[in-house]
Amino acid sequence: MHLASIELRLIGLPLVRPFRTSFGTEMAKECVLVRVESADGAVGWGESVTGPDPGFSEEWNEGLWLVLRDFLAPAVFAAGDVSADGMAAAMSGVRGHPMAKAALINAVLDAELREQGRSLASYLGAERDRVECGVSVGITPTAGELVEQVGGYLAEGYRRIKLKIEPGNDVERVGAVRDANPDILLSVDANAAYSLGDAGTFRDLDAYRLLMVEQPLHHDDLVEHAALQGQIATDICLDESIRSAADASAALELGACRLVNIKQGRVGGLLEARRVHDVVRSQGAPVWCGGMLETGIGRAANLALAALPGFTLPGDTSASARYFTDDLTPPFEMAADGTMAVPTGAGIGVEPRPDRLKVCTVRVETLRP
Repeated sequence: MHLASIELRLIGLPLVRPFRTSFGTEMAKECVLVRVESADGAVGWGESVTGPDPGFSEEWNEGLWLVLRDFLAPAVFAAGDVSADGMAAAMSGVRGHPMAKAALINAVLDAELREQGRSLASYLGAERDRVECGVSVGITPTAGELVEQVGGYLAEGYRRIKLKIEPGNDVERVGAVRDANPDILLSVDANAAYSLGDAGTFRDLDAYRLLMVEQPLHHDDLVEHAALQGQIATDICLDESIRSAADASAALELGACRLVNIKQGRVGGLLEARRVHDVVRSQGAPVWCGGMLETGIGRAANLALAALPGFTLPGDTSASARYFTDDLTPPFEMAADGTMAVPTGAGIGVEPRPDRLKVCTVRVETLRP
């Protein structure tokens, strides 16, 4: 495929409610969309998982924009004919920046598959046409509000509840939710807010029969995660620590985790996400699909990925209405049984609605060879 243009588009959508984690509060979804068009007119879309600041990751929207504009796009144009499989090699002169690379790789893959009339799910090797939905619940002002929010999501049909926690908002909050819902699949996500000295907190959380505790320690601390896993009964799941298939393999070998959260945008795109899936599955561990408050473009990609056989736990594949009153694409809806359909159309199977895209666009720039 010979690319004629790469369009960068910064978009912003207000969230239906603030989403608070241990590293901050989000009021809106802001990200960069990448649209590629080939010389033959094939079009593809990719969505970055970066935000307005380098809190979750050292990558952020403005930095991603510059890396794509000044380094990655020129490298891809210079490569001439490229394929999604060859994109990593074309961009190998730029170290790191997996989120920027992911948005561009995914856009090229989408264009290729649309041209072939093939769905992303079939290309990746999906084995299901529906996936189980979980929901991530942010930190609330009070335990009572948290219990109320959880009750609402359970009434909608979500099959797994994940609670964001931080020091001072952890054991008591989790206990209140568990007491109100004795039998639900319940997990917590610390977003690296704790240290190994907080092991007592996680031993206390063992009492609440959690499915997992996600990313309790710093993302570079695989050895300390292994030490913590040895002190608690609850399975540790790693998120920010996993940036590649090699990272996932090392974490499991070290005993730093027993489960892996795959966020395709964090590991460098859908193709590397499939490799992470394959490596983790070969080592007998389950994976699940993490979310980053994606619009319908990113959500479509996540659904296709989550339909692979190793994704045995409900992921953060919530309905569009969980985050937005009006998504960029036609909304993704969850059925009453807590599942969501995997798109079957060519490529990711959805496109942004032009009128909505125009309203949500903050800035756009088109790059050409």
